[in-house]
Amino acid sequence: MSVNSKENVRHVEKASDITSIKNSLAERLTYAVGKDPITATERDWFFTAAYVVRDHLIDRWMDTMRSYYDNDAKRVYYFSMEFLMGRSLMNSLYNLELEQPARKSLQDLGVSLEKLRDVEYDAALGNGGLGRLAACFLDSMATLDLPGYGYGIRYEYGMFQQHIEHGRQVEHPDNWLRYGNPWEFSRPEVLYQVKFHGHVTQYTDEKGVAHFQWMDTDDVMAMAHDTPIPGYGTHTVNNMRLWAAKSSRDFDLGYFNQGDYIKSVEDKDRSENLSKVLYPNDSTQMGHELRLKQQYFFTCASLQDILYRYNKDHDNYDALPDKVAIQLNDTHPAISIAELMRVLVDLNQLPWEKAWDITVRTFSYTNHTLMPEALETWPVEMFESILPRHLQIIYEINQRFLNDVRHQFPGDTDILRRMSIISETGGKRIRMAHLAIVGSHKVNGVAAIHTRLMKQTIFADFDRFYPGKIVNMTNGITPRRWLNQSNPPLAELISSKIGKGWLKDLSQLKKLIPLADDATFCKQFAEIKRANKARLAKLIKEKHGLEVNIDSLFDVQIKRIHEYKRQLLNVLHIVTLYNRIRRGEECVPRTVIFGGKAAPGYAVAKLIIKLINDVADTVNNDPQVKGLLKVVFIPNYDVTKAEFIVPAADLSEQISTAGTEASGTGNMKLSLNGALTIGTLDGANVEIGEEVGDDNIFIFGLTADEVASLQAKGYQPWDYYNTNADLREVLNMIGSGFFSPSEPNRFKPILDNLLHRGDQYLLLADYASYIACQNRVEAAYKNQTQWVKKAVLNVANMGKFSSDRTIAQYAKEIWDVKPNIEENWGGRNTQ
Repeated sequence: MSVNSKENVRHVEKASDITSIKNSLAERLTYAVGKDPITATERDWFFTAAYVVRDHLIDRWMDTMRSYYDNDAKRVYYFSMEFLMGRSLMNSLYNLELEQPARKSLQDLGVSLEKLRDVEYDAALGNGGLGRLAACFLDSMATLDLPGYGYGIRYEYGMFQQHIEHGRQVEHPDNWLRYGNPWEFSRPEVLYQVKFHGHVTQYTDEKGVAHFQWMDTDDVMAMAHDTPIPGYGTHTVNNMRLWAAKSSRDFDLGYFNQGDYIKSVEDKDRSENLSKVLYPNDSTQMGHELRLKQQYFFTCASLQDILYRYNKDHDNYDALPDKVAIQLNDTHPAISIAELMRVLVDLNQLPWEKAWDITVRTFSYTNHTLMPEALETWPVEMFESILPRHLQIIYEINQRFLNDVRHQFPGDTDILRRMSIISETGGKRIRMAHLAIVGSHKVNGVAAIHTRLMKQTIFADFDRFYPGKIVNMTNGITPRRWLNQSNPPLAELISSKIGKGWLKDLSQLKKLIPLADDATFCKQFAEIKRANKARLAKLIKEKHGLEVNIDSLFDVQIKRIHEYKRQLLNVLHIVTLYNRIRRGEECVPRTVIFGGKAAPGYAVAKLIIKLINDVADTVNNDPQVKGLLKVVFIPNYDVTKAEFIVPAADLSEQISTAGTEASGTGNMKLSLNGALTIGTLDGANVEIGEEVGDDNIFIFGLTADEVASLQAKGYQPWDYYNTNADLREVLNMIGSGFFSPSEPNRFKPILDNLLHRGDQYLLLADYASYIACQNRVEAAYKNQTQWVKKAVLNVANMGKFSSDRTIAQYAKEIWDVKPNIEENWGGRNTQ
């Protein structure tokens, strides 16, 4: 038999019957964990189960990686500063279709799978929608058999663990790696040098060609840690490679021998800080610099790794765009455009024009914000200090780009100013979004309205200059995590009616539409929702000591705390309801649930959290309310908590100011689990409304065009305050200290923002429409038969919002990458 034969290369598939799994558990407990069943703790059993599942992943993982080499497959590299993966045990079991045999095997050994699930920490590698989107995309790439890799940073402490103390957010270190991570494989042999600071020297060779050398740098080493990412119902297991910072030397022996132990390890500590925390507080100069260093650190290491892999089979870079597609998830990795140019021009002496053509055809960029103030920029002085050669390259890119713009728009100096990668306003700054657009062959928005507004507003000039470059890729979520895993009873009910094909083709949920009129199905659907609400109510009681009525309307807003997401508008409605109840007016019982973190340096967002908790303290303890209204803030919102909250939600709050939310994916998760959306015509809400129908969604507020028009005319928030008695009463209560009697002026900054600083996100303009829409919600909830029908139709019409559809669209329209199907596997033994 040939050494290159498929049979020689492929591993024997691990047996997945109950007896084999029980044997594997016993073996792993003894030889990997070093424990006896008598003394084993739940954590020991968790690691045992994880190692058994990992064994099932490894053979497929090796086969997958080998097949990419064998077929010289074009590969997609997804660059993201965040990967909000959540827990891996249950996800891997479901994707490997081992959940039931593993559950039974553990049960026979006297171990509960649920308890093991709860032992696992959420991987603290992300914070919000950006990171969760990246995680869903990795799942879908593997499920669709696409050669896909994730590249990011292995944060040792994540962002932070959020505690609520006296109603305020307090940040604690999130030491998620305290007990180790059984899913990752450390690769100390995969180590790359990353340079910072230093200076650039220039010389001209005998042919008159200029060359540049980046010298006298401060160096950090990037060490790889790999995590296998399994697809569902396929043999494909892809890789997520995260980088940890290591010092280029352990410590200075000279200082050590002199007795200065702190100084001896100072360089090591400073270097390794790069991968300590997710998004350092960049309100300080040091935090700002650290964030830029993090971005360059992971992109530089990732590019070295990609080119090392590419060079195994290619002796020049001509084919790089045909074999490598790099997707930039927001502007955080945009510095990689300048870095690839440095590698091609400085280190490999390619002519600038050729190097630029290769670079542009390799990169594509996803934009995630329409707000100009949220578009990332860096001071030129900081860049010059930290990345001096990259600053030179960016200036060269900009000069050549502006020459092309000047030729297309002769005499228009203003367009040069608007499109320049270097902003001259308020000091010279590098516009990373402009660099990403200029250096990519495709730029995409993440919802239809978002992409339209990109073309009409912030990137209108680029759309004129590059017609067809900006395209839409509406976001999606993986149904494996967000229905099959998080809501097993509903997943089982759906599969019992239409089969399991929806797990890989979510459009099959359309088959549920006739069942919206089936009384038996709707009764089963409603019972599952109520059981999920009971499960969440139990968690709220156990963790927060608050009893909530499971027959009340569960009104949920779970997302990053930010002014544009308008948690504050939700609070205004809560206070309005509170006042109605105190006046004796009839109200549908309601439980309002919040979750989300505020950035450590974002004072207003943190004050909104305090307001939510102060309002909750008043409402929940007022005997006049009689349990008709409860408010709860669930601390440290993460993927695991979302898996409790999302299946229990009746109402999904998606209430951002129209034109500010790029897409949102929480709206998709909640709707897929049978929550009805209340929202503005913003982000993916627009497309969700188109799919589920106007009768099955609650839309309110100004449109994006109306927002722009109102702001252009001169928005006057006082007009709304003076003409709406309910609004005036609510604001006066908040501003006068009704909810903060010990500190009456506590929320004055919030009132000042709304009334004296222009109400940037138009809460007062949308208040009346929001209240009227919430009244429609109450009326609809009273008719439970119709409400359940609407919920079923939401689930049935969510097929468009699968990340599988999104990734298939990326693969076809941007990456030009094909599935690497198992039938074509086999070949040489290369990793």
